[in-house]
Amino acid sequence: MAHTYWHALSWQEAIKKLDSNAENGLSQDEVLLRQKKIGKNTLPEERPLSGVMIFFGQLKSPLIYILLAAGTVALFFREWPDATVIFGAVLLNTAVGFFQERKASRALFALKKVVRIKADIIREGHEIEIDHQEIVPGDIVILSAGKKTPADARLIEARGLSVNEAPLTGEWLSAVKSTHALKEDTSLADRDNMVYMGTAIVEGKGRAVAVATGNKTEVGRIAVLVKETKEEKTPLQKKLANFSKVIGIVVVFMTGFIFLGGIAKGEPFLEMFMTSVAVAVAAIPEGLPVAMTVILTLGMQRILKRKGLVRKLVAAEILGSTSIIATDKTLTLTEGKMQVEKTFTWDAAIATNAKHGWEDVFKRNFNEEQNFLMKAAALCSQAFVENPEELYPFWRVRGGPTDSALLLAGAMVGIRKHELEIVYKKEDEIPFNAENKYVAALIGAKPASEITRETKISLIRDPILEEAERVLFVSGAPEKIIEISNGVLHGRGVEKMKPEMALRLQEQLEEMTSRGLRVVGVGYKEMRDEKYNRLEDEVNDLIFIGFIGLKDPLRPEAKEAIGLCRKAGMKPIIVTGDHLLTAKAIGEEIGLKTGAKNIINGPDIDGMTEKEFQERVKEIEIYSRVEPRHKLMIVGAWQKMGKVVAMTGDGINDAPALKKADIGIALGSGTDVAKEVSDLILLTDNFSIIVAAIEEGRAIIDNIRKVITYLLSDSFTETILVGASLLLGWPLPLTAVQILWINLIEDGLPGVALAFEPKEAGILERKPKDHNAHLLTKEMKVIIFFIGIATDILLLGLLWWLLNDSRELNHIRTIMFAALGIDSLFYIFSCKNLRKNIWQVNPFSNKFLVLSWLVGMTALAAAVYLPFLNVLLETVPLDFGEWIIILGLGVANILLIEAAKYYFIARHRTE
Repeated sequence: MAHTYWHALSWQEAIKKLDSNAENGLSQDEVLLRQKKIGKNTLPEERPLSGVMIFFGQLKSPLIYILLAAGTVALFFREWPDATVIFGAVLLNTAVGFFQERKASRALFALKKVVRIKADIIREGHEIEIDHQEIVPGDIVILSAGKKTPADARLIEARGLSVNEAPLTGEWLSAVKSTHALKEDTSLADRDNMVYMGTAIVEGKGRAVAVATGNKTEVGRIAVLVKETKEEKTPLQKKLANFSKVIGIVVVFMTGFIFLGGIAKGEPFLEMFMTSVAVAVAAIPEGLPVAMTVILTLGMQRILKRKGLVRKLVAAEILGSTSIIATDKTLTLTEGKMQVEKTFTWDAAIATNAKHGWEDVFKRNFNEEQNFLMKAAALCSQAFVENPEELYPFWRVRGGPTDSALLLAGAMVGIRKHELEIVYKKEDEIPFNAENKYVAALIGAKPASEITRETKISLIRDPILEEAERVLFVSGAPEKIIEISNGVLHGRGVEKMKPEMALRLQEQLEEMTSRGLRVVGVGYKEMRDEKYNRLEDEVNDLIFIGFIGLKDPLRPEAKEAIGLCRKAGMKPIIVTGDHLLTAKAIGEEIGLKTGAKNIINGPDIDGMTEKEFQERVKEIEIYSRVEPRHKLMIVGAWQKMGKVVAMTGDGINDAPALKKADIGIALGSGTDVAKEVSDLILLTDNFSIIVAAIEEGRAIIDNIRKVITYLLSDSFTETILVGASLLLGWPLPLTAVQILWINLIEDGLPGVALAFEPKEAGILERKPKDHNAHLLTKEMKVIIFFIGIATDILLLGLLWWLLNDSRELNHIRTIMFAALGIDSLFYIFSCKNLRKNIWQVNPFSNKFLVLSWLVGMTALAAAVYLPFLNVLLETVPLDFGEWIIILGLGVANILLIEAAKYYFIARHRTE
């Protein structure tokens, strides 16, 4: 079925196409038929994950699978200590992850809550209230201030109607509605003759015919997109999955080789099976899942302290890999409020500059025309102050964003509306509507008998108002004010409007709008004691006073934050529903490229093939008038290039892209829908929080790599030691339970303590890594594998000497056990910083690491000397000479690691 462009039809054509009646609506029988055919006006529903599913979701890791398999084998052979330690590690990891992710995604539930509303409609000629779910296309909907729109609808009537469509379009200023037909290619945010499900009526009244319900509404389409959008695995999840698979393959290969080799030599089946289990236990870094979970949890807590709430555990790491930041304009980069930026009258233009705000410049360049302009704007403003007795910085202003900004701007320069109202009264007014595009106020001087306060009267009275007695002030669309003006206020005199003057005004208007300013034109007309029938008929032959340019100001810290992003190797781009000029102006302020090839409108993307867009995406830095499908395309295009994409948003329309992005970032003031699909919530709507979170994310990646280097190095050393011993026909150098003790007690606590390592200096100056960057860096591979082999050669040499020294097997194993323990506890300090040598790092900067080292040393001594642990671990006490040998091996291992680090550090300096 062909798509109907309802906004391109007249409302009469829409009524006819829907077989409805503008006055009487539908009959109840017709409603039932349509509900049977189309269904109820509901959105797709998807239940959130249960607690059980969240719990078992923590087990979805190849590394956990390997641990579970090893634990099951240990249980089967009644190796109770091994099984207890392995399953304990799994349970601890699962519990921490479960409690962090208890509040799972409820996006579609939240979306459904947004639109659970009552609706006033007309059926069979009667006005009735029904649940919005009962509405069908063709229903006549009555719209009034304070209510929400129950379905997508084409307006039939609009009386001063304005609608807040920010959750759907991203345009934070209310849209003023009309009934005129529009062009087919009009973007969603500019369809002023349409209202959409879930949007709020700010003021005015209207009627509309429902054209779409349920999944067919704009919100419904977004709900379907959210449901269908695949949530991508994080870079860390993908890398850990591959890493775990490699470990699994290596473990299977080595254990299989050892097991089959032993059987071929005639060794007992059970002995070879347990030996293979020992090798598997040695190869698996049992402490890694717990350490990873702790690192991510601590990272979440640090980000929370900087006003960022991370909803998903693994998302904390993604921030550190972010290379593209697609941000909205309003609230994230700007303050989300209107503010006067420039005023223009015929004799003077006052604008902000790099050193001074508009208020300071206005006071320095004060003249009568500018003063009269601000008085006129204040008197036309529909805003008011609840607590005028307070100083103006503490006022509670009520009214629309533009009216409030005009009122406050006047107050900044001493023109206070409530003081003007002491001596002047509003005799009549015309409220703003989309047809007129202006607001008008007829102002007259109060008789002396009506003036109750005498203070400041000499400052308040205006010569023009005093002379004319009654003045009609008009403010609104600047083009309209120019059109209906036949004179210009010039040095407190009036000059007839000439063609060249109108041209100059038009050029000034274009200059202001090109800067992204929202421009209000102001004019007046002296009416004296003239009688009139309709005030609307008097809005002509105005005297032009001037223009007032307003903007949503850039946050003071936004430019610096964007600069930090660039310095950190990230590319910020603006993706907004705002107009192109507005987006361009903000882009210029924060230093983005704003050439023709760097900016694109959402509708222009629709005219491009996927290949054409993919080719252009690298150079585009500003996207305006975008809709949900465009945001998905932008995120997807960058992801195809291997980039890690962060996307900010606050509206329902942002939900699909937030879900698809590698890291979805919702504003704290945003909709529940955006928050529920996001990974990070900015509690104060500030872009600088993103930069802070990215900094913490990079610290998380650093600490993850330190832990992996530390734990994997030990596991590799243990595996080679056990495997080589068996190949050489020697007895096992350690038992399975001794290996577990080292992995979980000696390695486990220091490994977790590395999670508390403070951020390294210059962390934001590094370039981000792409999706396909390897988890193990070259430095890590050298330390883990080459240094591990060198360490194994030393340990095998020690084992050979001990076997030839005719010592008891338990005594030999105790020495090897202690040697591995000391090796782990010594080189933990080499892992504190993989970019600096140990003598360049403060060894006491991490008090948790120092404490874990003391605990580890105590635990090792206890394992060697306490009788009950001697029984459990099959160890014997060692003498002083044996400890000297063991400590010497530990020092030799540190020297090898630091030599490797020194080589890489020196090489990086020369690159």
